[in-house]
Amino acid sequence: MLEGLYGQFKVLVNSPVFLSCIFSWFFAQFLKTIIKLCAGKVHSASELIELLLWRTGGMPSSHSALVACLSTSIAFRSGLDSEIFILSFCFFMVTVRDALGVRRANGIQANVLNRIGQSLKDQGLIEEYKNLKEVQGHTPMEVIIGCLLGFFIGVAFSVL
Repeated sequence: MLEGLYGQFKVLVNSPVFLSCIFSWFFAQFLKTIIKLCAGKVHSASELIELLLWRTGGMPSSHSALVACLSTSIAFRSGLDSEIFILSFCFFMVTVRDALGVRRANGIQANVLNRIGQSLKDQGLIEEYKNLKEVQGHTPMEVIIGCLLGFFIGVAFSVL
């Protein structure tokens, strides 16, 4: 049983589609980290590691890069008329729409709630208020750059 699992894992990590997607996500996170470092917005080693491996929001969108790379890689491998490409493209559209719409709206609402909460605390109406995370979505430019990054990485992994 373990041999079968190992064989499947080996196939996964040798898949050009999988490798291109992981690379596009990591490269987008790496660029995001460099941009934040240059802007002086990273203040500790733990914050640097969190930003590199986990934190969402910011330039470029790693979610958009990953799904654009996935669709591009599948298009090259299986063709634009394949069902798996159509599925990946629908997944791409939902992810990009979420990054631009729902998650962005959440960030704007969190900003308003944080101002209200701080105001209530300042007036003594509540004892404490814990701020909500405000960077929960992306600007259109962050998504576009993420999509372009994912597209070009997908092309590179497919033709090289």
